[in-house]
Amino acid sequence: MSIRIIAGLGNPDNKYEDTLHNAGFWFVDALARKFGGEFKYEKKFDAEIGRVTIDGEQIWLMKPQSYMNLSGQPVRGVLDYYRLTAADMLVAHDEIDLPPGTVRLKMGGGHGGHNGIRDVIRHCGADFLRLRIGVGHPGEKSKVTGYVLKKGSADVMAAIERNIDDAIAVLPLLNSEGQSAAMKQLHTRKED
Repeated sequence: MSIRIIAGLGNPDNKYEDTLHNAGFWFVDALARKFGGEFKYEKKFDAEIGRVTIDGEQIWLMKPQSYMNLSGQPVRGVLDYYRLTAADMLVAHDEIDLPPGTVRLKMGGGHGGHNGIRDVIRHCGADFLRLRIGVGHPGEKSKVTGYVLKKGSADVMAAIERNIDDAIAVLPLLNSEGQSAAMKQLHTRKED
């Protein structure tokens, strides 16, 4: 498996920048910082696009600017433009069903109630790799929207930052040895 594009999901306005729903944006921003990429807004996609080289592999980074619930069309546009398929893509997003401090890779499947993933599936099909960044759950379904649209506590934010670092560390393994090897490394809890 060779990842050619990484799409981070989030909401574009400054007021959402530090909210938990933007964990996908944080991941691609961290990749750009670490590997010297810069984002540029591309009107034809309604997305910010950048490119980095990781372990000799050129990888496109993207942040749809269409708001979370409408992420699919910008992602589809970038895939079509670069003649890529959903199988060439990793989508990074916040995951309320995982506690902060947990990050998981998953291939395919449903949307799990995540509206950004739902829209990407609608436009691109379900056969893409997901990076599920745990942000925790507020405890009640009725509180989910308010929870993901606010900033997490200092502990939650620190855990997410560690998750992002761990996920970045397995990307070379993902491209060289495949999904199973990357999952094994990422999903194995480190001893303190």
